[in-house]
Amino acid sequence: MKQPIHHEVVIVGGGQAGLSVSHGLTAQGVQHIVFEKHRAMHVWKTQRWDNFCLVTPNWQCQLPGHPYAGPDPHGFMKKDEILQYLDAFRAHVNAPLREGVAVELVKPLAEGGFLVRTSEGECTAGQVVVASGGYHEPIVPRLAERLPPQIMQVHSAQYRNAAQLPPGKVLVVGSGQSGAQIAEDLHLAGREVVLAVGDAPRCARFYRGRDVVDWLADMGYYEMPVGQHPLREGVRDNTNHYVTGRDGGRDIDLRRFASEGMALYGVLTGLDDDRDTLRFATGLRESLDRADRTYNGINASIDRYIEASGLDAPPGGVYEPVWQPAEERETLSLRDAGIASIVWCIGFTPDFRWLDAPVFNGRGHPIQQRGVTAVPGLYFIGLPWLHTWGSGRFSGVARDADHLVRQALLHRSAQPAELAAA
Repeated sequence: MKQPIHHEVVIVGGGQAGLSVSHGLTAQGVQHIVFEKHRAMHVWKTQRWDNFCLVTPNWQCQLPGHPYAGPDPHGFMKKDEILQYLDAFRAHVNAPLREGVAVELVKPLAEGGFLVRTSEGECTAGQVVVASGGYHEPIVPRLAERLPPQIMQVHSAQYRNAAQLPPGKVLVVGSGQSGAQIAEDLHLAGREVVLAVGDAPRCARFYRGRDVVDWLADMGYYEMPVGQHPLREGVRDNTNHYVTGRDGGRDIDLRRFASEGMALYGVLTGLDDDRDTLRFATGLRESLDRADRTYNGINASIDRYIEASGLDAPPGGVYEPVWQPAEERETLSLRDAGIASIVWCIGFTPDFRWLDAPVFNGRGHPIQQRGVTAVPGLYFIGLPWLHTWGSGRFSGVARDADHLVRQALLHRSAQPAELAAA
């Protein structure tokens, strides 16, 4: 019987994380293969709206061997520029990449290593790096099934531009990074927007003469490992702060949007039996106040850093609300409000059903320490706060990849010679 092909390392996922590991393995002469279900950088090419841009400055794009080298390090690359940067990274790495090959099963073998079943057959691997990210299944609540069929519904992963949606008001559900930016995109396009506000925090784009990211970098925030964060692993559950790099970068202020006509509601909680009346939780004022406290709290930490360092910087200040909700609105008639479309911006859930290994918690999230699991030779990379704030971003994945490559080399050296060469 013909034995399946054996690879020293199998990498699952051909995004920036998987190719970063490939870059390191190639440099160390480790034989490996990268399986990508779709095409390299699939998410970047298919799940970003037309006006998407980075929310962190270009200088933070530090993929291994491929730092940002353009003319605007403190600017924010737009979608097409991001894709060009990533395509150049792919060419730089020149990974042993198999596109259009879905990994259907990874399972540890009793004798060591892993069985890997793909859409093109089976192989074995000495080690496996899961680089498929954690944003797999778009979250859409079950109440969406009961909404009137004439209302167009899209998830943030499907949203492209305002012209994609039919005439009429747009309900955007969720005010995290995607929801806030999509609401802004629609607002700037002249669409009437109703925004169901969640608990996402916000931060300033610029403060005291510099981008807030620059200040936080100097303060060492981006070097802080998850184990030293005040929330520890709980920080992985935090919603990202909303801010934008659009038009050179600016704050996103939902209160200002409201003063310009955007209708703000609280968290969407249900749909009445009439299939027309949406229900919202009270607490919009508290949500906005909480986001502003985070905004002012980050700025206050920058104030303390400037004072302690004896730096000369323009004066700071405290954000004062430009709008307050006059009342709590708990219901909305879709028909009376003229809602013609809904954009769901409430995130994704992970889907690792193909990985048959005891490395998950009750919520389906991997249990790992800086990407290393309790199963020898099985690793994760590219997840938010895997190790630091930058782990799920262009800024920190190179360091994580370097760490996993070192772990892979250590694991290989500890294996019996006949298994390592299988």
